[in-house]
Amino acid sequence: MDALANNYFDEAISKMKQASNELYRPEEDVVSFLVCKNAQSAIQSFLKGYLAKNGIETKENETINEMYGRCIKINQRFEKVNLAGFNCQSHDLSSRYCEGAEKVSRCFDIADSLDTFLREEKIIN
Repeated sequence: MDALANNYFDEAISKMKQASNELYRPEEDVVSFLVCKNAQSAIQSFLKGYLAKNGIETKENETINEMYGRCIKINQRFEKVNLAGFNCQSHDLSSRYCEGAEKVSRCFDIADSLDTFLREEKIIN
């Protein structure tokens, strides 16, 4: 399961970089949908990676909110990562739900918080 977890973490980090690169382009050139979708994908991959690292398989249609709840059961400190304001947590990530600057920013902030948390916990380097 460690190899699977590492694949998820690598994917999450890659998606974070893509979102970050898009987010830090000149404002008129930013495609907010790309920032949001890459951030959502990073969040999903971070959570799947953490669950895989702990020997737990995820279901194909499992929501971010469901995975997050399972992560909290494993490690209560996961509550430090606040999903409040992340309106996509129970939506299918293939939907076109991302709109508006605050949603985009919030998605990226949550992905960044997960990255920071997993590094603090020494789950990823």
